[in-house]
Amino acid sequence: MHRIGIVVGVVSLAIVVLCAPSAASVTPLPDSPGTIAEKPATVRHVASQRPLLAVSHRGAAGHAPENTLAGLDAAHRLGAETVEIDVQRTKDGELVLLHDVTLTRTTDAEKVFPGRSSYRVADFTLAEIRRLDAGSWFSSVYAGERVPTLREALRRLESLDLNLFLEIKEPARHPGIERDIARELRARSIWLKHNRPWEPRRLIVQSFDWEVVRSSKLILPSVPHALLGRVPESRVPDFTWAHMINPNHATIDAAYVDLLHEHGFEIMPYTVNTRAAMDTVLFKGVDGFITDYPDAGQRAIRDFLARNAKKTPTEVTLPLLPALH
Repeated sequence: MHRIGIVVGVVSLAIVVLCAPSAASVTPLPDSPGTIAEKPATVRHVASQRPLLAVSHRGAAGHAPENTLAGLDAAHRLGAETVEIDVQRTKDGELVLLHDVTLTRTTDAEKVFPGRSSYRVADFTLAEIRRLDAGSWFSSVYAGERVPTLREALRRLESLDLNLFLEIKEPARHPGIERDIARELRARSIWLKHNRPWEPRRLIVQSFDWEVVRSSKLILPSVPHALLGRVPESRVPDFTWAHMINPNHATIDAAYVDLLHEHGFEIMPYTVNTRAAMDTVLFKGVDGFITDYPDAGQRAIRDFLARNAKKTPTEVTLPLLPALH
C-alpha cells in the first residue's frame, strides 16, 4: 500500500483519523557555498497530499530523442507533470542537456567532426555542439533536432508548465558544475518557488554523486534534493538533509521503502518501463517512479489508485477524552 501519514482532528464527540501522503518541509542550510557542516539540517515531514508521480525520463525517452526540446514537448503532449533531464558542461563552460559522457550515441559528432581524439562532451564547445544532429539517431522525424542548453530547456519547461528533476551528470568531470546550475536557476526565480502542498514538487536536484548533492543543497538550501542509487540501510540516517532517495527499482523491496519513509524520505525509483514493474513498485509503497513512458506510468497510477480507493481514507472513532479543568 502507498505510504500514509496520520493527521488527527477533533470532530464533534469523536476524533477522526484522516490518512494522507506525507511530504517535507526543510530546515534551511546556509545560503552561500562553503565548507559542508558536520551536522547538516534535517528534513521535517508534515502532513501533505502530494500525488503519486510518473516522472518522464530524459524528456520522454520512449517517445522522442532524449534530452531535447522535442522530448520536453512530447512529455507535455503525453500528459506528464514532471520531467527528468541530465545536465553537463561544455569546454567553454555552457550547461547543456546530455546524458552520456561522449556525444557518439545520441548525435552525429563522428560524422561532423571526423577523427577527433575525443568525443567527450567536456571537450567540445557549445558552438561545436550546436552543429550536431541530436534527433536522427532516434527517428528521421526528428532530424535536425539540436542539443539544448539548460537555459533553453528551463524556458521551454516554463512555457509548458512542467516540473523538473534535474540530474547533475558526471560532476567529477565538471568540477563546480553545481554552482553553475544554481546560478542558472537563480536567474529564473520561478524554479526557487514551491508548488502548493498537494501538487508535485516544482524542482528536485539529484545526482549519483552524493557529495555533489550535499554541496548543491548548501548552495540552494530551499530546493529539495535527491540521492540517486541505493543508500545502504545503515547509512540512511546520515542523509536526513535530503528529501528523496531514488534507487534502481530492481534493488528495492517493501521493507526498504518502509525504512526510507520511517526516516522521512520520499522514494521514486528509476527506470520503470514495463507495466509489471510499475505495478510492483506501486505495491511496494513508493511515492512515484521515473519512466521513459509517462503515458503508461500515469495509467498504472490511475489503476492503482482505483483499486485502492475503498481502502483510504480510514476513519477511526476514539473514545471521548475527559475534559480538562
